[in-house]
Amino acid sequence: MKNKINLFGFIALSVIISLLTIGCSKDEEEEEEKEKEKEIENVNIFDGKTLTSTTTTTNNGYNVELWNQNNKGTVSMTLGNGGIFKCDWNGIDNVLFRSGKKFGATQTHSEIGDISVEYNVPKFTFTGSVGYLSVYGWIRDGSPDDLIEYYIVEKYGSYNPGSGGTSKGTVTIDGETYTIYEKQMTGKPSIAGNSTNFKQYISVRSSARTSGTISVSEHFQAWANKGLVSVNNGKLYEAALKVEGYQNNGSAEIHKNILSIKGVPINK
Repeated sequence: MKNKINLFGFIALSVIISLLTIGCSKDEEEEEEKEKEKEIENVNIFDGKTLTSTTTTTNNGYNVELWNQNNKGTVSMTLGNGGIFKCDWNGIDNVLFRSGKKFGATQTHSEIGDISVEYNVPKFTFTGSVGYLSVYGWIRDGSPDDLIEYYIVEKYGSYNPGSGGTSKGTVTIDGETYTIYEKQMTGKPSIAGNSTNFKQYISVRSSARTSGTISVSEHFQAWANKGLVSVNNGKLYEAALKVEGYQNNGSAEIHKNILSIKGVPINK
């Protein structure tokens, strides 16, 4: 009788161990499947055209631009679906990689409607001190500043893009403090020519990030509230997610870039 009980106990224990082993194996298999799916998802994520010199083009409803000042060094920008891209640069003067929407400077930002950008940039590295991850664009025909280059800076190197400008105070947007700057640029390249004078309006985030949502229109209104009123009466030429390098080497990967107008993605 005792031997039968021991045998029963042994069988029961064996069954329990088998079930636990099956459960662990199943969990491991599920994890492996998730990793495989992730790998498949990232394979050929950037499978579009590759730009290697100053170029303006379109891709999946986005306006894309690579600008390499003086065509110095080597640059590469490979496109993917939905406004994403990867880029790298080496030995350049100044390079801008951007993907967004060119509005053509026919309407004010308020006439266009609420603008936002949801983004994820898991890779952004560069040598030296000057590199920016930002929402970027131009505004034309306002008053008193008839040409404006603007930045909403999410991450930068040791050089603050607001350096040399006038601080207009701070504002809290998307749960973080930004410092607002105004700068005068003289004899610089712009959308109006190679040697022009214009203002820069800049919001600089107090703590760097590489993913999240940028409420672009809230920055426009914050600038106007600080006295930079041309942002309201000027015509919006462009809004784009941008990677910039200056006299350095670097690389970046943009895995999400959803620019929305009135809550609707521009490529829908």
